[in-house]
Amino acid sequence: MKFAFISLGPGFDPAVDRADIGGGVQSMTGVSSIEEACAVARSLVAGGVGCIELCGAFGEAGARAVIEAVGNRVPVGYVTHLPEQDGIYREVFGE
Repeated sequence: MKFAFISLGPGFDPAVDRADIGGGVQSMTGVSSIEEACAVARSLVAGGVGCIELCGAFGEAGARAVIEAVGNRVPVGYVTHLPEQDGIYREVFGE
Protein backbone atom coordinates (compact mmCIF):
# COMPACT_ATOMS: atom_id res chain seq x y z
CA MET A 1 0.00 0.00 0.00
CA LYS A 2 1.15 3.54 -0.72
CA PHE A 3 1.10 6.08 2.12
CA ALA A 4 1.23 9.88 2.06
CA PHE A 5 2.08 12.58 4.58
CA ILE A 6 0.97 16.17 3.96
CA SER A 7 2.54 19.09 5.87
CA LEU A 8 0.78 22.45 6.17
CA GLY A 9 2.77 25.66 6.47
CA PRO A 10 3.34 29.06 4.92
CA GLY A 11 5.52 29.07 1.85
CA PHE A 12 5.08 25.43 0.87
CA ASP A 13 4.44 24.86 -2.82
CA PRO A 14 3.11 21.36 -3.54
CA ALA A 15 4.52 21.48 -7.07
CA VAL A 16 8.04 21.78 -5.62
CA ASP A 17 7.87 20.67 -1.98
CA ARG A 18 7.37 16.96 -2.43
CA ALA A 19 9.41 13.81 -2.15
CA ASP A 20 8.97 10.06 -2.40
CA ILE A 21 10.78 7.67 -0.09
CA GLY A 22 10.97 3.92 0.19
CA GLY A 23 10.93 3.45 -3.56
CA GLY A 24 7.69 5.40 -3.85
CA VAL A 25 5.86 3.62 -1.03
CA GLN A 26 5.53 6.89 0.89
CA SER A 27 5.17 10.40 -0.43
CA MET A 28 5.56 13.66 1.46
CA THR A 29 4.07 16.93 0.23
CA GLY A 30 4.04 20.45 1.65
CA VAL A 31 1.01 22.68 1.12
CA SER A 32 0.23 26.23 2.22
CA SER A 33 -3.56 25.93 2.58
CA ILE A 34 -6.34 23.47 3.31
CA GLU A 35 -7.58 23.97 -0.25
CA GLU A 36 -4.19 22.92 -1.65
CA ALA A 37 -4.20 19.93 0.70
CA CYS A 38 -7.59 18.83 -0.59
CA ALA A 39 -6.40 19.04 -4.21
CA VAL A 40 -3.19 17.16 -3.39
CA ALA A 41 -5.12 14.50 -1.45
CA ARG A 42 -7.50 13.91 -4.36
CA SER A 43 -4.52 13.54 -6.70
CA LEU A 44 -2.74 11.17 -4.33
CA VAL A 45 -5.79 8.92 -3.99
CA ALA A 46 -6.26 8.93 -7.78
CA GLY A 47 -2.61 7.83 -8.01
CA GLY A 48 -3.12 4.85 -5.72
CA VAL A 49 -2.36 6.18 -2.24
CA GLY A 50 -4.30 4.12 0.30
CA CYS A 51 -3.71 6.12 3.50
CA ILE A 52 -3.04 9.80 4.23
CA GLU A 53 -1.57 11.30 7.40
CA LEU A 54 -1.67 15.05 8.00
CA CYS A 55 0.58 17.19 10.16
CA GLY A 56 -0.90 18.50 13.39
CA ALA A 57 -1.42 21.99 11.95
CA PHE A 58 -4.50 20.68 10.13
CA GLY A 59 -6.40 20.00 13.33
CA GLU A 60 -9.73 18.27 13.29
CA ALA A 61 -11.40 20.74 10.91
CA GLY A 62 -8.62 20.40 8.32
CA ALA A 63 -8.67 16.63 8.58
CA ARG A 64 -12.42 16.63 8.03
CA ALA A 65 -11.98 18.82 4.94
CA VAL A 66 -9.45 16.38 3.46
CA ILE A 67 -11.66 13.39 4.31
CA GLU A 68 -14.53 15.08 2.49
CA ALA A 69 -12.26 15.96 -0.46
CA VAL A 70 -11.31 12.30 -0.97
CA GLY A 71 -14.87 11.11 -0.50
CA ASN A 72 -13.97 9.18 2.67
CA ARG A 73 -12.39 6.51 0.43
CA VAL A 74 -9.11 6.19 2.37
CA PRO A 75 -8.13 6.56 6.04
CA VAL A 76 -7.04 10.11 6.88
CA GLY A 77 -5.38 10.86 10.21
CA TYR A 78 -3.63 13.84 11.71
CA VAL A 79 -0.75 14.08 14.13
CA THR A 80 -1.60 15.02 17.70
CA HIS A 81 0.33 15.24 20.95
CA LEU A 82 -0.25 14.29 24.57
CA PRO A 83 -2.09 16.88 26.71
CA GLU A 84 0.86 17.24 29.10
CA GLN A 85 2.78 18.88 26.24
CA ASP A 86 0.16 21.57 25.56
CA GLY A 87 2.30 24.28 27.14
CA ILE A 88 5.41 23.56 25.13
CA TYR A 89 3.40 23.31 21.92
CA ARG A 90 1.96 26.79 22.60
CA GLU A 91 5.49 28.12 23.21
CA VAL A 92 6.77 26.70 19.95
CA PHE A 93 3.75 27.13 17.65
CA GLY A 94 1.54 29.72 19.36
CA GLU A 95 -2.19 29.29 19.83
